[in-house]
Amino acid sequence: MAETDEDTVATTDDALYVLTAVLLTPAKYPSVLGDDYPEACAALGLPPLADGYGLVLGQDGVGARWTVVVDDVSLVAVAVASWDCGMEYDLSPDERSIVAALPGWPLAVAVAAPGIPAPHDPAQDATDEPVLSPPDTGVWGPAQRRLGADEIAQQWARWRSQVDDADFPARDGDSGARPDGGKDERADEESAPRAAPGHQGVRRVLTEARGYLDTPPPLGRVRSAFASGDARTLRADGPGWSLVARTDDIAFVLLDEAPGEVLPVGRGPELPGLLAALDRVAVRPS
Repeated sequence: MAETDEDTVATTDDALYVLTAVLLTPAKYPSVLGDDYPEACAALGLPPLADGYGLVLGQDGVGARWTVVVDDVSLVAVAVASWDCGMEYDLSPDERSIVAALPGWPLAVAVAAPGIPAPHDPAQDATDEPVLSPPDTGVWGPAQRRLGADEIAQQWARWRSQVDDADFPARDGDSGARPDGGKDERADEESAPRAAPGHQGVRRVLTEARGYLDTPPPLGRVRSAFASGDARTLRADGPGWSLVARTDDIAFVLLDEAPGEVLPVGRGPELPGLLAALDRVAVRPS
């Protein structure tokens, strides 16, 4: 997180006190905004450039929320990596790198700049653009489903520890684990996975994911990230579903039609080959 009393970015009328920043690239974008990179860009009214963008979120001098879009992706990547390591970093993009200054925030930000009014929407006369606001995650839907998949990818060991391989059928199947419904980031420790016959929704997800091997999906629908050892963490999304997996392990599926449920998919005879093939077509961080 930036030091808000030092980091400022010049906008059209005022300085921006930087609170945080995120990447918007084919390999790494706020998945809450869409199932793929072009959809996430469209949510902000941006063309899906191949190199992507950096999104700098902050407040102006009167406390209004603004999102500054920059094309200096490397600068934002360094800042985010530094903050993740607990290091200070003065994120001050050059004015020439600013693509747009959008009113509001597309993501929830829990902090505020000190010494100025609390975060609020810009005044109506300050912009002609629609004011951005975070997607509604108060009820189960696509945004919350994707956030749930994010949590599983980030906390793989916790979710994996709830699944006993002995509960899986001999062939690819699934067992249902009831998580917290997205209202709390902690897994439901009292809900033990249980063996279940093949789930129709999971079968549909696996079929659609296999379809990505023959017909390339929109950019960013399948992403591959580092994991421990030689494994990769895979993330795939589609209409109404998200899949999180490790190439050396099982997968988890979340469905719009199954509020708050996480459905593990056992290795079986088919999943390893599918995951390996998806990893070959996935977008990877540069």
